[in-house]
Amino acid sequence: MSQSPSPAWNREQVADLYALPFSDLLFQAQTAHRQYFDPNQVQVSTLLSIKTGACPEDCAYCPQSTRFNTGLEKEPLIDVEEVLQKAQKAKDAGSTRFCMGAAWRSPKDRDIPKLAAMISGVKEMGMETCMTLGMLSQSQAQALAESGLDYYNHNLDTSPKYYKEIITTRCYQDRLDTLAAVRESGMKVCCGGILGMGEARQDRIGLLVELANMPTPPESVPINMLVKVAGTPLQDEDDFDPIEFVRCIAVARILMPQSHVRLSAGREEMSEELQALCFAAGANSIFYGEKLLTTGNPDTEKDMALFAKLGIQPEPVKADPKTTEIRLERPTDSVEPQLANV
Repeated sequence: MSQSPSPAWNREQVADLYALPFSDLLFQAQTAHRQYFDPNQVQVSTLLSIKTGACPEDCAYCPQSTRFNTGLEKEPLIDVEEVLQKAQKAKDAGSTRFCMGAAWRSPKDRDIPKLAAMISGVKEMGMETCMTLGMLSQSQAQALAESGLDYYNHNLDTSPKYYKEIITTRCYQDRLDTLAAVRESGMKVCCGGILGMGEARQDRIGLLVELANMPTPPESVPINMLVKVAGTPLQDEDDFDPIEFVRCIAVARILMPQSHVRLSAGREEMSEELQALCFAAGANSIFYGEKLLTTGNPDTEKDMALFAKLGIQPEPVKADPKTTEIRLERPTDSVEPQLANV
């Protein structure tokens, strides 16, 4: 099923949702979730770093930046055969989508044929494909689309207002331009953000408003909790409140009911109880395996044990959400019409 444009949301409406009593918010999120997805299925994806470190950007959370001393060992773009071997291993472990990430500001045109070979090889295995390579030109996006790439990941990270506190080597519009090129090429969009970088709730609201008000919302929305890496400017950031994290998941689900909302980075530090709350709030995608690019992630056996406790099954490959029309419409002046049914 193709993603439909969503009604516009303003900051006041989203702030009202965010401030709902916790159980009321989760009820609305579950109501939205069940109209488009099986509530007991979670999409399982694997993320592989295909080129590690030596990135010239200054993203304050990232251990792959050349500007920070994090002890990360740099690795060049790996061979196609190695990527395909790891993709097969991921498929054998139950993943249905294989995501490939390179620490670049943007790829060089000379890299595209090798990337295309990776994409086509993974597609031949019957898996969905996703890449995150930094900024793309329109011609690069078109070439990746023609090679069969299903999704392109390019996160907004935070709100437009707070963005300059986290990144100075590119602007917010650069990110929006890449997302527009991806859409123009016909690929699907994977786009989300990171929570716990010192931002205020208003910045989290601003991020969600930006995502939900795209002409077509992202088909995948990764919600990351900051992984504090020694050597980065955010290494000493305070721990992020877990209930606030669940609230953000729930609001994302209400605003983007047809999207996969991915419980992404930071999951290794989350308790089973917190993850269960996130699934109840509408998260229905995870990264599977022991590492997310350069940071830790719960291992496969641990994830499957949690799924068993919760009665969750991995979502089948290319499963389509339900086609039932959702009844949660944009309120005109406030969220009162939605609250009446809680």
